[in-house]
Amino acid sequence: MLGVIVIYVVLFGGLWWFMMRPQKKEQKRIQAMLASMEVGDTALTTSGFYGVIIDITDDDVIVEFGNNKNCRIPMQKAAIAQIEKPNAE
Repeated sequence: MLGVIVIYVVLFGGLWWFMMRPQKKEQKRIQAMLASMEVGDTALTTSGFYGVIIDITDDDVIVEFGNNKNCRIPMQKAAIAQIEKPNAE
């Protein structure tokens, strides 16, 4: 009986390790990306639009998508998928 309990504990521990660890790693990557954003960087949204960051506040990011076409994106929502620095090649 003790062997069955140990097997279940190991099984659930392994499942937790393989399911929760990648999620936490991805959250850390997103937080680092959002922390490194600067005005002038190019942002790719999750909907597939590229734009230039024109203002950053504590709660929002304002992205310009074209000629005076601006959008306010909340920082708490994971709406920004990727950041590209203008001097990076």
